[in-house]
Amino acid sequence: MMRMRPLKVALLGCGVVGSEVARIMTTHADDLAARIGAPVELAGVAVRRPSKAREGIPAELITTDATALVKRGDIDVVVEVIGGIEPARSLITTAFEHGASVVSANKALLAQDGAALHAAAEEHGRDLYYEAAVAGAIPLIRPLRESLAGDKVNRVLGIVNGTTNFILDKMDSTGAGYQEALDEATALGYAEADPTADVEGFDAAAKAAILAGIAFHTRVRLDDVYREGMTEVTAADFASAKEMGCTIKLLAICERAADGQSVTARVHPAMIPLTHPLASVRGAYNAVFVESDAAGQLMFYGPGAGGSPTASAVLGDLVAVCRNRLSGSTGPGESAYAALPVSPMGDVVTRYHISLDVADKPGVLAQVATVFAEHGVSIDTVRQQGKDGEASLVVVTHRASDAALNGTVEALRKLDTVRGVASIMRVEGE
Repeated sequence: MMRMRPLKVALLGCGVVGSEVARIMTTHADDLAARIGAPVELAGVAVRRPSKAREGIPAELITTDATALVKRGDIDVVVEVIGGIEPARSLITTAFEHGASVVSANKALLAQDGAALHAAAEEHGRDLYYEAAVAGAIPLIRPLRESLAGDKVNRVLGIVNGTTNFILDKMDSTGAGYQEALDEATALGYAEADPTADVEGFDAAAKAAILAGIAFHTRVRLDDVYREGMTEVTAADFASAKEMGCTIKLLAICERAADGQSVTARVHPAMIPLTHPLASVRGAYNAVFVESDAAGQLMFYGPGAGGSPTASAVLGDLVAVCRNRLSGSTGPGESAYAALPVSPMGDVVTRYHISLDVADKPGVLAQVATVFAEHGVSIDTVRQQGKDGEASLVVVTHRASDAALNGTVEALRKLDTVRGVASIMRVEGE
């Protein structure tokens, strides 16, 4: 039998995602009530600009006083989609203190202060759900912390930013340069006027921190994630990738060390074989590849951003939190029992593609090979092309640590026959 008193929801933010959350709550009200076991009612919407027209939202629900809204005491669930660190952090903790559970899409805040927010939720016996914080509509957080809770996850490898994937896909498919592809992404609305958070990897790094923490039952903060943007990727890099049967993606990579005693989390451009499932992810789509002991290899794919996809994830969390509210229970909280150390990037072992500009004369290859050998970096393949006294030397290594590779490159720069290092790119997804 359905409970008649509605569960009251406070919405913080009414932009692209928030307005879509409100629309779905209204148009699907009967279905949501049937799934939850009680009606859900939008009790208030906190915004910065109250004069802006918001179709379908009664004017009396609009407020600029978000703090007063979350302090009301009759609010069952607060949905936070304003983003940023403050005032979101204070509003969420205040919501817990006044008896509300929270659904958030705030990746930056969760990556920075997830542990404190989980502690506050636990202290007050409330839920903190955040499926929408990573990969938009793709169900990923819940499978990692619930469906795979009995398994051992070893690696999470993914494309978690639609803007960067659109740009790199355009460079790959058309031969466009970075700026040209970025301009098209901006014109189509995939890139913000200031695309720094996306193209420099900040957005993906926050998501990597969240994924690593859940996958490895370890607290991983944004500062623990190695980050490298994709603004230096060139058409020449894509040409080299194609010669290797690869393409280039900006990847978030979270790994458990081979001995199981530490983890790493990193974001950077990488060459990936065309045979790998992630290589076929096109446009602004996201995909995450999970490797675990028992389940083996799993891939999650779908739209990773936008109002409707993100709102879908928010509403999924809202239904789950409301069900918990009715039953007097809470869902899974933070699982950080493993407390594994996060290793620095220098310890990461992978393959590398290095392009060198060298003098076109005898003995150059031998000199370069000697430097690699002296630093313990084994060479897989070498390709050399020369013309008019200058040459391009492309070296692909076997697996080596980042620290060893950096030492190799520093030594190479000191050779008189090496004019410069044109590019260095990791090779992933073997």
